[in-house]
Amino acid sequence: MSGLSSSFHPIHQARQLSAIVVNVSGRQRMLCQRIVFLAYRLVSSRTAEERSQVKAALSAATDLMERSHNGLLFGDISLRLPGKPSAEIQALYFAPPTDLDRQVRSFIQRVMALLETPDEQLNLDNPDLQKLSDMATSSLLEGLEEVVAAYTEEAEAEQTGIDFQLVTLYHQSAEAAEEAAQQTRKLQGVLRELYDAQSQLIHAEKMSSLGQLVAGVAHEINNPVNFIRGNLDHLSQYVHQLLALLQKYQDTYIEPPSPLQQYEKAIDLPFIQEDLPKVLASLKVGSDRISQLVLSLRNFSRLDEAAYKPANLHEGLESTLLILKHRLKATGELPAIQVCKHYGDLPLVTCFAGQMNQVFMNLLSNAIDAVEEQQRYSLRSGQSTHYQPKIEIETTQVEQNILVRIKDNGVGIAAQLCDRIFDPFFTTKPVGKGTGLGLAICDQIVRAHQGTLRCICAPDPGQTGTEFQVVLPIEFSGTVSASPRSMGISTIAGSRLLQSEVA
Repeated sequence: MSGLSSSFHPIHQARQLSAIVVNVSGRQRMLCQRIVFLAYRLVSSRTAEERSQVKAALSAATDLMERSHNGLLFGDISLRLPGKPSAEIQALYFAPPTDLDRQVRSFIQRVMALLETPDEQLNLDNPDLQKLSDMATSSLLEGLEEVVAAYTEEAEAEQTGIDFQLVTLYHQSAEAAEEAAQQTRKLQGVLRELYDAQSQLIHAEKMSSLGQLVAGVAHEINNPVNFIRGNLDHLSQYVHQLLALLQKYQDTYIEPPSPLQQYEKAIDLPFIQEDLPKVLASLKVGSDRISQLVLSLRNFSRLDEAAYKPANLHEGLESTLLILKHRLKATGELPAIQVCKHYGDLPLVTCFAGQMNQVFMNLLSNAIDAVEEQQRYSLRSGQSTHYQPKIEIETTQVEQNILVRIKDNGVGIAAQLCDRIFDPFFTTKPVGKGTGLGLAICDQIVRAHQGTLRCICAPDPGQTGTEFQVVLPIEFSGTVSASPRSMGISTIAGSRLLQSEVA
């Protein structure tokens, strides 16, 4: 068994390296566009402090782009980039018409020139800015996309070769003697691990991009909101002091001059005195709601939590529901989806909180899909007035375990399919609406947490409703396959670098 594991280790390592290369090359596209965005922010900045902050972010993004570019070409141990691109990719980097290496370095030089430009010459007509904008929307962007496509094509070709080798190995082992039959069973386990690794890598790239996007949006919103919230308290104090002073003037000068009386009447001063505190209160409520949304986004992404630790599952459920809130609202002729929450008194659960949020996101998204499909069916059949879309969430503690039930009254799953829904690439959704990886990944995450994920289907054909039950131990030892990488939500080196750049 140890010999087989060691033989498959280079294959697994090669897949990881391919995923890292594709991820880093894809990140170059985003960095290119982000740099242009920061460049426009730089020339639009009004204060020296703001320009200093933007210059620091622009310099960091440029350094990361240059380092990633050199790593793709010549290798970088810290980025886990092997370098040594193929002849086809080298041609894209160093030969016309793409000549991407020259374009990237020219792009970086333009950024450096813009950073060294005196403040009084920073404007929208700056030639370096115009050149950066042109490159980021034409030749450079096209070149980066060609390289990403080439890296992806090579990774897929390598994957095909590996799969072919695995199938050949399986058939050869099946024809061996009794001793080889025992090895065959072990190879089947390894084969399943490799297919799981494949689905995990696909899911990891998807969730890494989603986590980066969520964290980036939350960060960009958080700064101006904190500025607004920090000033609202002072503004409220000043307004109340001014209103108090105005009242003292009115008490002292009961009969003000006629022009003042006319102006007070024209602006409706009593209404302003009454409504201004309400306006400030509503502004504070609005800023608090935005702050809560930012907190929910950050709680959902949890990019900064690479280790398991005690977590509040209710916070994860609420953050997920807040992110999915737009899908629960009424749209057109479809009514809003009612969410009934029955939360028990739960202790903190030791787990990978970000990964459990992904499980809740997948289960709730599937429940919403099922309810929407049932809504459309009821609308077509003229029974929409009798159908009340609903999703129920219940949490309870059962001895030393936590039970989370997510139940919907949408389109049910046939009983004969319940045993297959956790298989990778199996889906009951129409073509183009599902990859068949979501529930498989959820099952892997829950099993790696030493828990179980069960599906309760409708007992009779034609009945609606599906229920998923997540059972988790309160104390998770964090052993076996408890690392983020082995649990399918691996933090690729490139995403870690980008996380630090966003934060």
